[in-house]
Amino acid sequence: MFLYLLSWLATFIQILFLTIALASALYYLAELVEEYTVITGKIVKITIGIISVVYVGLLLFESFPWHVVLMGLVTNIVYYMLLNDFPYISFTSPVFLLSVGSTLVFVNHYLAFQYFSQVYYSFSEILGYFTVCLWILPFAFFISLSANENVLPTASMQQGSNTDYTYAGQSSSKRQGILAIFDFIYIQLQNILPTRSAKSF
Repeated sequence: MFLYLLSWLATFIQILFLTIALASALYYLAELVEEYTVITGKIVKITIGIISVVYVGLLLFESFPWHVVLMGLVTNIVYYMLLNDFPYISFTSPVFLLSVGSTLVFVNHYLAFQYFSQVYYSFSEILGYFTVCLWILPFAFFISLSANENVLPTASMQQGSNTDYTYAGQSSSKRQGILAIFDFIYIQLQNILPTRSAKSF
C-alpha cells in the first residue's frame, strides 16, 4: 500500500516536471517566432505543403475516405490564406475564424473520430494522424500569435481600425498570444510566492 501511494506521488511529480518543461519549450518557441517572423512564415508554408502531400498519400496508400482528405486539403488552403498577412493575425478575420478559430478544426476532428471509430488502426497510427495532419498547423499559428505585437502596420491591414500596433523602437505595454498567458502566470506566481528581501550590511 505504501509503495502504491509512493507511485502516485512520483506520477504527480513527473506530470509537474513535464508541464514545466512543456511551458518552457512553448515560451522559447514563442520568443523564436517573435525574433524570426519571416523564417517562421516560410516554415509554416513548407509545413502546409508537406501535410498536403501526406493527405494525398493517405488517399493513395491507406484508402482514406475522399471526404476526409478533401476537407483536410481545404483546411490547408485556408491556412495558406492566413499567411497573406503573417505574422499579423486578426482574431475577428473570417479566415482565422474559419480555420484555427473554430469551424474547420472541429469538422476535421469530427470526421477523423468518425473514421477511426469504424476502421481499426493502432493507437500510435491514430496519434500520428492527429499530430501531423490536425494539430501541427493550428499549434504553429497559436504560437505565432505572440509575434503580432512586433508587426508594423502595412497597406494590407484595415484602414481606420482601432487596433494598437507596436512600432519599431517602441516597447509594447501588453503582449498577445501565448506570451501574454505566460506573463499573466508569472505575475500571479510573484504575488503568491514569497519574495526575498535584500539584506543591508
